[in-house]
Amino acid sequence: QVQLVESGGGLVQAGGSLRLSCTASGSIFSINAMGWYRQTPGKPRELVATITSGGSTNYADSVKGRFTISRDNAKNTVYLQMNSLKPEDTADYLCRAEVRRIGVTMTNAYWGRGTQVTVSS
Repeated sequence: QVQLVESGGGLVQAGGSLRLSCTASGSIFSINAMGWYRQTPGKPRELVATITSGGSTNYADSVKGRFTISRDNAKNTVYLQMNSLKPEDTADYLCRAEVRRIGVTMTNAYWGRGTQVTVSS
């Protein structure tokens, strides 16, 4: 099996910064894209940022210039540096990874359980 565990969420004032981390563990052969999504009650899950194994990145327009996604392939870890946070960034942030497990030819998507980010005004 594969597990994704997020950390780094918390309460921060508007204009502040947080750094989220997500580490994948288990029977991993390789990881393709990794990404961060966020969700608030009553709204659909929203893509925040993604990064390929080669380092190509993609961001939601709402976070461009403020958030930076990066990854450490040796540690199976993806990061999200969030600067200039706004109250509208308040959400549960979830990690997603496209993983090929050892002994399996298919790639499947796995999700973490989320870490809460709250930005006060």
